[in-house]
Amino acid sequence: MKQHLKILIQSICALALIAHIHLVFADTASDAETVFNWAENSFPELLPGHKGTQNINPWLLRFYPETGVYVGVNINDNNVYVLGGPWGNNVTVVETLPNLVNLIQNAGGNSGISACNTANIPSGLNYSQSGNVVTVTTNGQCILAPDITNPANSNICAIPQQPTATGISVLSSNTITASSLSGITTTIPGLPNPFQAIVDSTASVKHCTINAPVDTANLIVNSDICLDITEALSGPLSSFQIEGIQVTPPIHYASTGTYTSQAVPDCFATDATTVTDAFTGEAWVNQNGNFVKVTN
Repeated sequence: MKQHLKILIQSICALALIAHIHLVFADTASDAETVFNWAENSFPELLPGHKGTQNINPWLLRFYPETGVYVGVNINDNNVYVLGGPWGNNVTVVETLPNLVNLIQNAGGNSGISACNTANIPSGLNYSQSGNVVTVTTNGQCILAPDITNPANSNICAIPQQPTATGISVLSSNTITASSLSGITTTIPGLPNPFQAIVDSTASVKHCTINAPVDTANLIVNSDICLDITEALSGPLSSFQIEGIQVTPPIHYASTGTYTSQAVPDCFATDATTVTDAFTGEAWVNQNGNFVKVTN
């Protein structure tokens, strides 16, 4: 029983961190974000609004239901493609990803929400930005939670990998303003839901990024999301039985919160839970006040 409870708690904590842990993705995903954001800003009549990037192997893609247009990067051949709208049913090659990124950067192109790498996010997350404020929402819907065993699914606003060392360190703090966990309830009157407290405490974390982009120093990320975690917890819940706790799927975790960031002199002199280097990809975890490097 204790082992079942431990597995369930670990799974719920991992899901709570989906929106709050900063990890660095591969160069291809970061370059794809640059192209997608630039294309949205340059061709709003074809690509209206900021859409989340979906990861459907071997594709990184965005879909615009208003116009029926798909924009995608094939990670096998590193080409950028379009489909739908004026291109009809013909899958059309635009350019190679490296060449297009170079053209955008040399032309000073606007890559949109440059502070967030939205590759591999769950389908249904929507992004918008005004100044230094990014808003992430599921528009009142509960979307299917991603595979929590895949580290690429760990963030709704991950800091993109940096091509050079910026020398900027940024501490980000998350504050949960409201949350709810449905589908796992207590049957004893007056007994608070222990899982709700676990989720909230896990979600309220601090993270520090070394060599962060300059536009993340004063970034504010407001989130209003709901995740359907039924499938993600199906394994731990299959043998879960504890007196006083009732599991009645579907299980939804909803939260609203605000992530604020500020520049700091030294990430290792903060109380951050985790530290990552956006240039080298290195990561550390705070263990009783000491930062221990994570090894692959």
